[in-house]
Parts: sequence; structure tokens; C-alpha cells
Amino acid sequence: MNRAAAKHLIERYFRQLTDGCGNGACTNEFCASCSDFRPLDKNSAAAKALDLFKINAKLCSPPSSKKESDEPHLDSSGDEHTGMYGKMSQARQFPTKEPFSDVSYLTEDTVCSILSFCEEEGNYSALIRIIGRIFSSTEALTKSFKKDEPIDSETPDSFDQTNVEKHKSESGQASEKMGASAADAAGASFLPDEGLHEMSDPCEVSVDIGAVRRVYDRLLAIEVVEAALVNALIFLTPNMELDLEYLDVYETNPDYLNIFVIVMENSNLHSPEYLEVALPQFCRAISKLPVAALARLSKLWSMQGLTHLRRIMETFQQVITYTVVSNEYDGENLVNDDETVVAATQCLKVVFYASIQGGELDVRHNDVEDEELDSDELTLHELLGEERLYKKGPRVDPLEKELGIRAIDSIKPLLPFEDFINESLNEVVEMDKDFTFFKVNAETKFSFQTCPFILSVTTKSQGLYYDNRIRMYSERRLTALYSMVQGQEPDPYLKLKVRRDHIIDDALIRLEMISMENPSDLKKQLFVVFEGEQGVDEGGVSKEFFQLVLEEIFNPDIGMFTYDDDTKLFWFNSSSLENEAQYTLVGLVLGLAIYNNCILDVHFPMVVYRKLMGKKGTCLDLSDSHPFLYKSLKELLEYTGNVEEDMALTFQISHTDLFGNPILHDLKEEGDQIPVTTENRQEFVNLYADYILNKSVEIQFKAFKKGFLIVTNESPLKYLFKPEEVEMLICGSRKLDFEALEKTTQYDGGYSKDTQIIKDFWETIHSFEEEKKRLFLQFTTGTDRAPVGGLGKLKMIIAKNGSDTDRLPTSHTCFNALLLPEYSSKEKLRERLLKAITYAKGFGML
Repeated sequence: MNRAAAKHLIERYFRQLTDGCGNGACTNEFCASCSDFRPLDKNSAAAKALDLFKINAKLCSPPSSKKESDEPHLDSSGDEHTGMYGKMSQARQFPTKEPFSDVSYLTEDTVCSILSFCEEEGNYSALIRIIGRIFSSTEALTKSFKKDEPIDSETPDSFDQTNVEKHKSESGQASEKMGASAADAAGASFLPDEGLHEMSDPCEVSVDIGAVRRVYDRLLAIEVVEAALVNALIFLTPNMELDLEYLDVYETNPDYLNIFVIVMENSNLHSPEYLEVALPQFCRAISKLPVAALARLSKLWSMQGLTHLRRIMETFQQVITYTVVSNEYDGENLVNDDETVVAATQCLKVVFYASIQGGELDVRHNDVEDEELDSDELTLHELLGEERLYKKGPRVDPLEKELGIRAIDSIKPLLPFEDFINESLNEVVEMDKDFTFFKVNAETKFSFQTCPFILSVTTKSQGLYYDNRIRMYSERRLTALYSMVQGQEPDPYLKLKVRRDHIIDDALIRLEMISMENPSDLKKQLFVVFEGEQGVDEGGVSKEFFQLVLEEIFNPDIGMFTYDDDTKLFWFNSSSLENEAQYTLVGLVLGLAIYNNCILDVHFPMVVYRKLMGKKGTCLDLSDSHPFLYKSLKELLEYTGNVEEDMALTFQISHTDLFGNPILHDLKEEGDQIPVTTENRQEFVNLYADYILNKSVEIQFKAFKKGFLIVTNESPLKYLFKPEEVEMLICGSRKLDFEALEKTTQYDGGYSKDTQIIKDFWETIHSFEEEKKRLFLQFTTGTDRAPVGGLGKLKMIIAKNGSDTDRLPTSHTCFNALLLPEYSSKEKLRERLLKAITYAKGFGML
């Protein structure tokens, strides 16, 4: 059967599926006239018509019309298909040649010639047929739009000299309209005005992207072409999935990637016509590409500029959002099982790393990975069958490894990290199930935590919470196992008994002993007891413990940290007299706070969190940690005069110690003899920053990081969170939205949101200045910071605590509960509340 006959037959199936045969009593299940037929949209009908053609399904007689003579007739035997094939046999003997029927792939010249022919004829059917045929064939699309494509010696018969001359004339005019000639584009893969640059060999593709874009500009201006492109993509993608999954076609032909490059240049992919069927199938095909191909695609997209990359990102985000809002998910029907959402998320990962590569990168300045702490913990977990939950070593994303970059290497990505978060997805993902897939079933089930860029910090913190809690429960079981073997009383908690006036000494001694003798005890749930006090730690006592420890440690009189009055930030004191154990304690406190879901009032510059995540400080980090120094060094780099003569600087610097004495330091050997010049000033700046942020505080920071990693070394913290998000986990949100807190607060004991005293209470709170609001938050929750996600995520309870009285309001910080008597007036409420939040401290008898 030739192509014309096959096309004719497919069109008949399509008309049968959309218009029917006109017979009201039709019994053909593949006919729209059948009473049992379920209507199809045009895209689905086109795909179904192809399937029916493949299986040689039943065709109804067409409705009688004046076109009937053009349709195949039954032969004398009454067999419709025999009559059809009889006609086809005649077609083979006397073929009617269609224009451009022998075009086997496309170039910009060919498309321009076809367009010229169609415009002259006033009919775009030839163009639509060719678009449908080429864009639905992997072989044809792989060969299309190649750079420097030579003239084919086997020029199609229909592509005659007249058309060539006509094409030359019209394509020249078209090229002028597009702003670049075809000849100029033939030797370059990218258009300079698109912000593109020449690609290196490892990721270069043979597609002339400039030509593809110009072709799309012309095609998409023709309304009837859109449907042809949609239908072609629907037919193309299933074949691509099979090729990639079972035939390893990319390994044998790397030019197979051209298909994905060409399709993604279609600027209309985000339109509704593609979203339902075509684009989800295409995303699944992309997700089947091997890692090496995804890396090439990511490098390619990273070089094509902000506008192009944003369009691709928004296209995949639309697929995810459209699919999520079009379906309902629950504990049984998980979004993790939705192939379209999963595939589009994996495609978004390629764009995410393209954004990182296309922005400002720092792949150097990496700290040496800390050696893992030796312990027998893994063996114990193996005994309990839990070894997969506690894999040692950092998790590495395959694409990240292939590209040789990490998210932490990004200084400024092309697209903000926030643009990759999909709020619709975050609302439906079940983090308890997703955590199980992430930790245990990674080989068989998809976890969105393998693509953490798409999750908000609030959602990721839920995953971290589950990880921490499971570790705590596991430690309890291990303790019970030890106790049974050794005949001792089980101790399932990390108990700290401290004196309020010797809190640092007591905490330091206890935690230091635990970290040396049995570090795994630090993975137990924290339980703090203040000696001589009766508070039972359900979370609130721990919060106060952390607060008091930090107040003591960051006291300027101790001298462990220096404080900047302008930035309100602390930095490590390079000349501190305190030993390393004190800094290890600070690291332990930060790690324990994350592990026990407590928020701390810590004020570190962002470089501290970057260093905790494995990067070294650079001159850019000085902007928030040492702003005055940063400004000076920036002025040095931008100075246009004679640096050596005007500034008289050398590679020797000075700073003051704890007692204000000057200390000289050579950035290079014999630095006092080496002048800073215009040529070497960048080196001077880099060495200066390295000394201030890394070398001068190396001992202190190493001890600090050691304490932090003792608690978090096996946590997914480093894999899931960026430095900014780690700061939010430790410190909470600095923005206090009491309107959001009011909306989420619950009431008990007879109060409701409409009770008069509750109305007076919120009016009073909203009238407080910032400092008093923080005091109230400290009084009620044990911290003056909002949790990750803001105050709207805080579950506060206001309970009635008797009728009018002179007693002060009280609180249970463990449960974020405020016990509020029903005062007789708003003035009395305000006076009693202010007194309570101003003078409250410690746990005693109520």
C-alpha cells in the first residue's frame, strides 16, 4: 500500500470516529453513529484512527453524497476491503503524485519552498501533510534542520528548478523579515541576539537552532499548522519511548537528541492543545533519555539565554500544574504514581541544572569532605533489618554527577530557585509516603525528594521531621535491645540535667562525654531537666535550654564570637581563648535544635551555613559578614588610578585580637615585600577573603562543624536543603505575620473566635510593637521566631482559665497553649498580659 492510499484510509477512519456513517442502526463500535460509541475529541480520534488502520479494523460504508464516487466501492463479492485494495492496486499502477511527496526530511530552504508553493496555490494541505509526516517520524526528524546541510543529489521530483528559483527569491525576502539570512544561519548554531554562544564539543548538537526558530516563526503564524504539529507529536512520542526504553537508540545514534531539541523550540508547547495528550507523552519520552543525553540537553539549554530557558521551565511547570489540578489524589491514589507528573518533574530537573550552569558558578572552594565517624551503629541496624534507612555517605544525583556541578555551587542561577517550586504539587504530595519511597523504595518508587528543587522548604521540613523521628524511635528500640541483653533499665531519651546558673559547664561536660563514649545517644529525643525545678520536658523545657545556652555562649564577655553592631551578626573570634570543645558544643546545639525541631535565636551570616554545607568562604560572602571590608575591597578592584602608587598596599594585612592588639599576617610568603598592583589586586582580594573567612577561624569553625555533623551526618539535610533553607530550619522565619496566626489559632474551654475577650485579645496583640509581639511569642511558644512556613504553621491554642481574676495568664510552651482568664475589661487584659510576657522566665509552681 502506498502512502497516499494509507493516508486516505486513515482519513476515513478519522471521519468515521468523528462524524459517523450516518446509519442510525450502525453496530460498529468504532463508528460515531453507533449508539454505544463514546465521543472522542479530535486529538484522541486522530490517535485512534492510526490504531484502527494498524489492525485493519472494520470500516462502515460512507454516507451517500456527491463525493461518493470518490470513495472506494464494494466489489462484486461485497467485501469492502477487497474493493478498497482493488482501488489501491490501481493507484499503484497509475499513481497520482502529490507535491513534495518525496521529501524525507526538512531544511529551512525546503520549508520556505513548500510555503511559497502553498501560498501560490492558496491551499496549505501540502504543507500540513509534510509537517504531519516528518514531525511524526523519528528518522525524518533526526535528519532535519542539520547545520551546513549539503544539497541532496536525489532532489525530489516535485522539488523542481522552478520551485528552487521561486524559493531562492521568497526565502531571501523571508530571511530579511526574520532579521537574519539563511546563509548566515547555516554556519552558526545559535543566534547572537538570543544571548547564545558556541557550544563545546561534549554537548554540541548538529541542529541548526537558528533555522529551527525561524521555521517555527513562519509555521506558527499559520493557524491550520498547529493541529498538524499536535497530532504529529502524539503519534511520534510512543515510538520514541519504545526506542529509548528497549532499543537503546541514543547509544547507537547520539543525533537522536535532535528530536528533543527541535520539538522544544516550539514556542506554543504551553498552549492547551498540547497540554492534555501531546506534552505529557513527550515528557515521558524525555524522562527515558539516558543520563548522558540529559546532561547534553541541560548544557545546551543553559547556553540559550534567560528568555528561552524560562519558557521551557514554564512549559514543564504547566504540565505538572495542569495534571495535578485535573486529578484528585489521596493516601491510596498518590501523586507519586502519576506518570505525567513524575516525568515532567524529571524534565524540570534538566532545566534546573541548566539554570545553574547558565548563571554564576563556583565549582572551586569546596571543603574537604569530613571523614565519617566510625561506630557499630550500622551493624545494629542490620540486625533489626533497618540498614536501608541508615545508608552512610552523601546521596548524589546521577545528573548532578554527570554534569560535575551541585546546587550549592550556584552563586546566582539564571532563574531564581523559587521559580522551580510548584505550589500545586506541594499541596497534594503525601510526605510520609514520599519519605518511605525516598529512604527505602528508591529503586521502584519515585520520591519528589529526589528532586528537592520542586518542593518548598515547608514540605521538605516535613520529610526531615519524619527522618528525625524514625531515627529517634530506632534508637529507643536499640536501647531496649541493649537493656534486655545487659539486664539494665532502658534509657530511651538523651537526658540532660543542668543547673540554670552553670548551664554551659553542665551541658558541655554531659554532651562531650556522650559524643566520645556513644555518639548514637545524640540521636535520641532530647529531655532536659533544670535542677530544682518541676517543669516536665514535653518540648518547652528544651526550648528554654537552647535559649539559655545560646545567650551564654554569645555573650560578648566570653569572647567566643565577635558582634557587629551594624549587621547585628556574630562571627567566630579568631583569637578566642576558649577551647575547641566550646565551639563543638555550639555545633552540637545547632544540630540538636534541627533534630528536635526547635527554633533558635542565632544570628550568623549566610557564609556560616554555606561552609556547613561544604563550601569555603569567598570574597562575595564578605558582603553580609564583613560589609565594610567588602566595600573597601570592591573599591580596590574598581579603582581606575595607579593602585601601587596611590594605595601603597602590600600582601601583608593587620587585624586586632581579643584585647585590641594589632596582629600582622602575610597573605603570601614575605608579603610585606610584595606590593598590590593593578595586575595582582584580584589575587590580593581573594587571599584576603580566604584568610578572614577560612584560615583565620579554621580551628574554631572545624570544631563547630564537627559538633554539627555529629548529629546531622546521616541526615538528608545536606541533600535536601540550600544554605538559606538551613538557616530557616535553625532560626525560623524573621517575618511575624500575626494575622496568619489569628486565623489558625484554636480555642478551648468555652472560648471561640467570637468571644468578646478573644476579640479584645487580638486587638491588643495587633496593637503591640514588634518587641512586645516577640515577647508574647517567646512566652507562649518558647521562641520569638516563626516556624518554617510562617506563623500560619504554628498550632496555637487559647484556653479559658477561669473567670475574672487578678492572676496572670500562663502558658504551656510545650503545646503552644495560652491559658487566659476571662478578664472583665480590655484594659485589665492588656495590663495582665504585658506583665506576664515581660517577667516570665523559668519553670516553677503555678
